[in-house]
Amino acid sequence: MTATTGATQPAHPERPGRSDGVCTEFTVFTKIKPGHGDALREDLATLADAADDERVHAAVRQIGTLHDARHVIFDNDTRFMFASVFDGSWDAYIDDFAKTVVGARFDKVFSHSEGFPGIKDPGVKDWFVAHQAPAGVFVSAYPDLTVQQIYKDHRVDDAFQEVLDTPQFRAALDNPANAELVDTPAFQKLMEEASA
Repeated sequence: MTATTGATQPAHPERPGRSDGVCTEFTVFTKIKPGHGDALREDLATLADAADDERVHAAVRQIGTLHDARHVIFDNDTRFMFASVFDGSWDAYIDDFAKTVVGARFDKVFSHSEGFPGIKDPGVKDWFVAHQAPAGVFVSAYPDLTVQQIYKDHRVDDAFQEVLDTPQFRAALDNPANAELVDTPAFQKLMEEASA
């Protein structure tokens, strides 16, 4: 039997992490460098304070695929966990962090982990893969909504709520010329959802 030739290889090797719809989980476990527990805790406190910083939220919006993230020190300051949920490609997700202010903060936090090469190092993806453990179970509350869709839904809801609050909208509802539209099941459902 002859081996088949010409088979295409994926651009990137298989990446760990479970998906639910468009959402993928990313969980990394590392060993904290001896004596670095307190310094890591301080850097995480600074990171938590920075979470209120507009630049961090702007960077998260720029990345545009991050649903959530959390950092945990455990096993008597010897181990560290970073876990997040994101949309899209694993490789693009890692690349995107290096391009924002979040990348520098990532570098600072992970610098307390043994062997971390730096977020901009060409070997960083291999390092993450070596330290990543897929979840046994992963379920998303909204598996079909990307972060960008959630942002859009929020913007549309804000705009619609503004319209609902205008006297012109109330007048349009009361106008007999609009009765046919107002009485449709779709419009009634829209109004019910808006008031929920």
